[in-house]
Order: sequence, then C-alpha cells, then structure tokens
Amino acid sequence: MDSGLLRQLIGEVGQTVIARSEHLTDLDQAIGDGDHGINMKRGCEAVLAEIDSIAAKPLPEALRAIGTQLVMTVGGASGPLYGTLCLSLGKALPAEPDAQAVAAAVATALAAVQARGKSERGQKTLLDVLGPVSDRLSAGNLNSLTELAEIANEAATATIPLQATRGRASFLGERSIGHMDPGACSLALIIETLVTSLEGSKK
Repeated sequence: MDSGLLRQLIGEVGQTVIARSEHLTDLDQAIGDGDHGINMKRGCEAVLAEIDSIAAKPLPEALRAIGTQLVMTVGGASGPLYGTLCLSLGKALPAEPDAQAVAAAVATALAAVQARGKSERGQKTLLDVLGPVSDRLSAGNLNSLTELAEIANEAATATIPLQATRGRASFLGERSIGHMDPGACSLALIIETLVTSLEGSKK
C-alpha cells in the first residue's frame, strides 16, 4: 500500500464519519450519553489534521499513529475501543499484508477490543460488527470486498433488537431494545467506506 492510497483511505473514512456524525449522535442520544458522533468527529478531525505525516508512514506505523490520536481525542467509551482496535492492527499487520495476514490481524484486534471493553458479542456493542467481519475474513475465499461491507451493515442492523448489557445503554434495560448501537453503526460505516474506497482504487 503506497502513501497515496493510504492517504485516500484515511481521508475518505475521516470525512465520511464527520459527515455522518449527527446521525451517530442521534443514535447515541436514544440509548447512551448522546456524544458518540461528537466524539468520533473530534477524533477524525485530529487524524485528518495529521494526515500528511500519518500517510507517509508504513501501514503498521500509520495505524498506530491513528490509534494514538483516537485514544487522546475521542474520549468516552469509544476512544479506548477504537484506539485499541487501530493500535492492535498496527502491531499485528506487516507493511504489505496479504489476505491471511489481514484476517489474523483482525482476529487479534477483536480479542484486544474484547479484553479492553470487558465485553462479548451479543451485548450490543461494536463487537457485534467486528466479530462477524473477523469470522468472514478468517473463513477466506471472499467473493469481493463488498461482501465485508454487507456483513458489517447487516450486523449493525442486527443490534437493533438486542438488549444492551454493557456500557451506558445497559442502564436502560429493555428500553435499549429497538435502537441500533451507535458504535456498531460507526464501525459499519468505516468498513463500508474502506471497502468502497479500495474497490474504487482498483478501477
């Protein structure tokens, strides 16, 4: 992955999350602190402010730099979780990963996020998106990257009927049912944007 493509990916993800930040905040106002979109926007703005220096780094170092920025700026529950995700990917990925290396790194990151959040799948968190995506990568033989975006979006939608048992949303009990988890939504949005950008770069 050259610096041009890396810069494109960082830029498009950051801009997309910022553009959808109000939607993410609306989701969080229903079952959380109401600041997920605001926090994610702040984190993305901090990353975009350093995009030139980050994109000039090898992929593992770039991911660690992004993770560090997110931990420092996002705040709330999402900062540590997204920071851990990026930092773990940065530690596990080689500079030029193949499909097998990506699958292994995502599985490692999944375990790291689970440990950081002391949570499991099915508790209405971003793990409910990260888990199925990791499973599909580990299974191999993807028909296309678009399949990952579809899995992520379907998994985010599948959090709607779940009752939250972790985080602020868990305080609502059954009242958390009927709302999409904002963290699951933001992760699905990031994965869809990455997939669209990578697919577009092949044309």
